[in-house]
Amino acid sequence: MTVALADLDRLDLADPVVHAENDLHPVWARLRATEPVRWHPATAGRPGFWVVTRYADAVEVFRDTGTYSSARGNVLASLLAGGDTASGVMAAVSDGTRHRALRQVLMAAFAPRLLDAVRPQVTAHAEDLIEQAVALGDCDFAEEVAARLPMTVICELLAVPVPDRARLLTLTRVALSSDTAEQDPLDVWEARNEILAYFQDLADDRRDSPGDDAVSVLVDEQFGLTADEVVANCYSLILGGDETARLSMSGAVHALAGHPGQWRDLRDGTVGVDTAVDEVLRWTTPAQHFGRTATTGAEIAGTRIAAGDIVTVWTCSANRDEDHFDRPDRYDLGRTPNRHLAFGHGPHYCIGAYLGRMEIAAVLTALRDRVGGIEMTADPKPVYSTMLSGYRSVPVKLTPPTS
Repeated sequence: MTVALADLDRLDLADPVVHAENDLHPVWARLRATEPVRWHPATAGRPGFWVVTRYADAVEVFRDTGTYSSARGNVLASLLAGGDTASGVMAAVSDGTRHRALRQVLMAAFAPRLLDAVRPQVTAHAEDLIEQAVALGDCDFAEEVAARLPMTVICELLAVPVPDRARLLTLTRVALSSDTAEQDPLDVWEARNEILAYFQDLADDRRDSPGDDAVSVLVDEQFGLTADEVVANCYSLILGGDETARLSMSGAVHALAGHPGQWRDLRDGTVGVDTAVDEVLRWTTPAQHFGRTATTGAEIAGTRIAAGDIVTVWTCSANRDEDHFDRPDRYDLGRTPNRHLAFGHGPHYCIGAYLGRMEIAAVLTALRDRVGGIEMTADPKPVYSTMLSGYRSVPVKLTPPTS
């Protein structure tokens, strides 16, 4: 449903239901036009926070890590809870020299030249999954394809044993989102701790028997990471490596079913896969916000920000900014340029962006080559999260090409 703009003052952006069960694009458009930096009052015992909705302001916040720090947390939920316990040990919630050092180690394991070696396997796996979905006819694309490819790829890069992968997928979903409006905080806490415990054991195993996987790189003594740093960054990699690509793929198929002209342009080669990938990412924006804490008094678009204030950047809004994108509410797989913020921007730009693009491209290519028609057979079901946006269920009928 669409939120009535008159209800803007009562809108609680810290409530997952608001995001899952409403179309907030009219709200974001109004805020961009009239109040691009808006104070969100405290609700339900949680502190208030700033809401940044325009592209240019988002880029400013992302670039200035000295003023807008990730060290206390980089998502709304952890910031409202008082901070992230992984501060300083996980790259995503570190800044300055510590962040650069941790990021350098992670890039040693996820450099594009190394990831290119797995491209053939990613392509082959995507083709197999799409062929299986076509053979089924009616399927849930989110479950049958999108949930399987990213988790398989990231688990192979981390050398997670095959029998453990289904359990990890379940845990990552609980850790960041819910399938329903109600979620027990204890379930979230237990899921996160089970993931951490799992990677503690896996890291210990790799210290004794190293291989050529990413976990073995992280535990290599030459990098000097502590046990807590290894585990925390494995946690970050497994969550990041699954969620963004999975939700983008599900959203891509939903959008293609609703935009037959774009599906036709993809199939006949009018638009290329690479440009289509970026439009899928812009359109879906699975990580719908990032959070920061102001380290000093500052100003965004003429609005004063106090030291210690929580600042949330809503990329789902910035990626529809009329001042940056031509006809932003049009799904255009041939859109260029397309400098979206789906992977963030600046020093904290997503380490897994190259891999995510590779996976989405593999799925779009397999759809183009092996599917004739895409038809929604029921309404999609959303994830419930303040951080993530997308669908946990996308029921479709995929038909084979006619020639």
